[in-house]
Amino acid sequence: MPRPLRVAIVGAGPAGIYAADALLKSEAAAEPGVSIDIFERMPAPFGLIRYGVAPDHPRIKGIITALHQVLDKPQVRLFGNVDYPGDITLDELRSFYDAVVFSTGATADRALPIPGVDLDGSYGAADFVSWYDGHPDVPRTWPLHAEKVAVLGVGNVALDVARILAKTADELLPTEIPANVYDGLKANKAVEIHVFGRRGPAQAKFSPMELRELDHSPNIEVIVNPEDIDYDEGSIATRRANKQADMVAKTLENWAIRDTGERPHKLFLHFFESPVEILGEDGKVVGLRTERTELDGTGNVKGTGQFTDWDVQGVYRAVGYLSDELPKLPWDVESGTVPDKGGRVIENGAHLQSTYVTGWIRRGPIGLIGHTKGDANETVANLLEDHAAGRLHAPAEPAPEAVEAFLAEREVRYTTWEGWYRLDAAEKALGEPEGRERIKIVEREDMLRASGA
Repeated sequence: MPRPLRVAIVGAGPAGIYAADALLKSEAAAEPGVSIDIFERMPAPFGLIRYGVAPDHPRIKGIITALHQVLDKPQVRLFGNVDYPGDITLDELRSFYDAVVFSTGATADRALPIPGVDLDGSYGAADFVSWYDGHPDVPRTWPLHAEKVAVLGVGNVALDVARILAKTADELLPTEIPANVYDGLKANKAVEIHVFGRRGPAQAKFSPMELRELDHSPNIEVIVNPEDIDYDEGSIATRRANKQADMVAKTLENWAIRDTGERPHKLFLHFFESPVEILGEDGKVVGLRTERTELDGTGNVKGTGQFTDWDVQGVYRAVGYLSDELPKLPWDVESGTVPDKGGRVIENGAHLQSTYVTGWIRRGPIGLIGHTKGDANETVANLLEDHAAGRLHAPAEPAPEAVEAFLAEREVRYTTWEGWYRLDAAEKALGEPEGRERIKIVEREDMLRASGA
């Protein structure tokens, strides 16, 4: 009797769980069946939805409900708190599985090559996001001494960072933020946030809804300079072709023509300002220098030679995420991705047998969570095609219990899907006395204990 197809997925964020879902919906799931193990280095699943989405965005966290339905399936097991390659290597995975899919995402900040980037007071957005999302592997405190802060970038992460800096701690208290984050935000001195974009309103990468949400806070006055509302032929073409870009531009236009109100915290959205240097004194940030840019007709910009020094004491770089290089896999340094063709990992021009990628590790940290589903479907379709054609290797120990025995022998304290339900209940119980939906548990040891690892 043929055994089920055994697949390991490394990374339990949306990309990995969507890949599991695609496998479960395939013909192979019916005959001879599929058996899927998802490995995750954090004690809890859900990746960037747990550790990358701002706590005041419960709508996006609603995606967890759909992911739950996949992990609830009996053909899927979760092994949390298991690090690749520290706890299990590629060769060891190959000994247990017909195929391995990597979906490890992106957690580091992309570099910004300007002078002053290493000054005290210059931060990567990804590190700040990890702090306010209660990631166990970052410090418990964050220096929030600056009254005036610059945020570099015009994507949703830049908006999240600016919004969290501009809101009050009490405004965020009803969310799942842990006590250390609430205490840190209570000490936040920021009253003026400046967000800088190199190009114009039509080129901003904000989602329309995320942008509009900025204006819903009773504490945040959003300010746009009317001089920054400018379009060339390329910008007009972008607005015509892209409904989201048009909606963003319209929102910015409306804000540019209104009178400034009285809300206590000012959040300025600047366009056509390209950061050229973070200014410092005695090793600390004291300002930001930008060069004014102008449109060149195509929607791109060129420098004007006109510079402005902005009085800020903190700078957050939100210019994109970067994936961590995965040992034993080929790596494209420029894009920060694993080279692939249709999700098949490509090394020296050929498919690295039985090895696949999906999500941000495959195409870079771009697009919304929904785009990840199409990625997963393509990768899984090619994996199943290779399986049908007999191109997958044969694992030495395909029995599901062999992996558990291996982890036990290595003394790896792993969490399970049942353990997530326990952790979930513990976090909800913490929030209950305060009338909050949950309070996130931060310390890894506490997460492992609550999960019954």
